[in-house]
Amino acid sequence: MNAPGTATDVDPVTLSVLSAALTGIAEEMGEVLVRAAYSPNIKERRDCSAALFDPEGRLFAQAEHIPVHLGAMSESVRWVRARGPGPGDVFALNDPFAGGNHLPDITLVSPIHHRDELIAFAATRAHHSDVGGMRPGSMPADSREIYQEGLVIPPVRLVRAGEPVDDVLALLLANSRTPALRRGDFRAQVAANQRAATRLAELVSRRGRDTVLAAFDAVIGHAERRARAVLRTLPDGTYRAAGELEGDGVSDLDIPIQVAVTIAGDDLTIDFTGTADAVPGNVNCPLAVTRSACAFALRVLLPADAAANAGTYAPITVRAPEGCLVNAKRPAAVVAGNVETSQRIADTVLLALAQACPDLPAQGQGTMNNVVLGGRGWTYYETLGGGQGASATGPGASGVHVGMTNTLNTPIEALELEHPLRVERYELDYDSSGPGRHPGGAGIVRAIRVLEPASLSLLTDRRRHSPQGAMGGGAGAVGSNIVHLPGVPEPVGLPAKISRDLPAGAVVEIHTPGGGGWGEARPGSA
Repeated sequence: MNAPGTATDVDPVTLSVLSAALTGIAEEMGEVLVRAAYSPNIKERRDCSAALFDPEGRLFAQAEHIPVHLGAMSESVRWVRARGPGPGDVFALNDPFAGGNHLPDITLVSPIHHRDELIAFAATRAHHSDVGGMRPGSMPADSREIYQEGLVIPPVRLVRAGEPVDDVLALLLANSRTPALRRGDFRAQVAANQRAATRLAELVSRRGRDTVLAAFDAVIGHAERRARAVLRTLPDGTYRAAGELEGDGVSDLDIPIQVAVTIAGDDLTIDFTGTADAVPGNVNCPLAVTRSACAFALRVLLPADAAANAGTYAPITVRAPEGCLVNAKRPAAVVAGNVETSQRIADTVLLALAQACPDLPAQGQGTMNNVVLGGRGWTYYETLGGGQGASATGPGASGVHVGMTNTLNTPIEALELEHPLRVERYELDYDSSGPGRHPGGAGIVRAIRVLEPASLSLLTDRRRHSPQGAMGGGAGAVGSNIVHLPGVPEPVGLPAKISRDLPAGAVVEIHTPGGGGWGEARPGSA
């Protein structure tokens, strides 16, 4: 890389142009992946992310995809970088203790070379809706160690020097209940990474190698300056908050999360001392996911046009005792840590930051409401939207994904076409909205009938503890999980985290939480 002060320093106009060009490459990667994917979870829900990294593994451009993916992907790139990747290689990995999030999220990392010089990495992460394990969908609520959650993939070459490594692909497919979909989705990820290499080569051809590489440093440096400038506007101090997870699938008892956020000038330290130890169930978090949630919390403070890259998160130091809930070690079960604990970490950090920045919105639903159904040869996975917290600028959005996820719903037509399922109810639950001058967003109700015997797994939260309002606003309603069984007249309530088998004809009904309201409601207002 070029040292500051050389002839390849990037002027502001060129920085703006190249920053947009690099972000455009990442966005195009995402479009290729979505359009080429086979599984509904990627092509419909867009449960995937794409980003670009410099030779050191620093994120310099990303698509506006999924925060819990993007905040942790640099760990994947660093693990691949240590393997000595060569031109034409593509590495696959999902090991949460070697750069991954949880096992269904498989990352493909491709080195990009210019005249045999490594100049960048392209990476895509996609949620594969079955990678083996004890239950269809690879997201069991009853796993007790990571080996029950699916096939663990350390960084391995899926493509070597441009040639597919068929034995590795065969091994991965042999461990999935839906191998044809997995093959198609892997091809889509490879194609997305290849598109990045093509577009970056074109950019180097137009602008020159030195200018493009200098732009990597420039966009990271610019993002860091903007992030630090925002932190300097906040009062120094240590701000504390507590949160909880509603059980781990073994016990239904609350699991405490403690955080102390210290602002000192333009540095931000987030300390989880006092958080519970790792638990027997699967809500444990690898440290990469915890860092990702903290990065998201900082991003919420920044202007909408601020870039999200390695510079954005440079001011953050995360401290978490080794072996605790948010810094779990192998062989801890972690599949729900990525989806549920990440949400609760972000909520708790934002609750602490709100003491320094009262403009932050009220709490959103704080859960991904994971629903997994599967049988012989098919798996359905979905995270369900809910209420967003209101803010000083207006009410919260209804029926949306909030916090660490940024996916879509599966359209009913696609869901019923691909799976032996029928959607019988799908609507907004307006009663779940937190009251206030600006009300919180509404949760949803989704009821799905299984047309053949199926395995059900639910990984949810906010079934006891409401999303809190802000500045006098009221709390949003909690969610609930219900199953209607054939021949049983009354619905059966289900805990926040459960796996069980269902007979044909059973109906799973999920009510998602609403968002908290903002401000005291004015007299006479609805």
